[in-house]
Formats: sequence, structure tokens, C-alpha cells
Amino acid sequence: MARKHIDCREFPSEMNCSLALVANSENELLEAAVQHAVAVHGHKDSPEFRKELRKLLKDGNPKP
Repeated sequence: MARKHIDCREFPSEMNCSLALVANSENELLEAAVQHAVAVHGHKDSPEFRKELRKLLKDGNPKP
């Protein structure tokens, strides 16, 4: 099973978030990324937001 990740360091923001999330499934990662984006970055959870966020998920582990 290929790991997936998303790394806030790749999306500069005023808060300089350094969180990277990794999971074994795309759905698990998407759920965690949505929760983080809503709670920390103030995004609104919507089908459109989830669709755009899913496009940002990458294979493998984040770089250190």
C-alpha cells in the first residue's frame, strides 16, 4: 500500500505552519487534512474544498 502525504510547509502562510500529515489511505489522509485545515487555517469544509484538497495529496512521505 502506497503512503500518501500533505505538508503545510509547501503552502506558505502567515502562521508558518510546519505540520505534515501521512497516512496509508487517501481517504484517511483527506479526513485528517480537512480537520486540520478547518481547525487551524480557518477553511470551510465543503465538497468543493475537499475536491481541491484531494488534488494536493502526494505519494510517499514528506521530505524532512
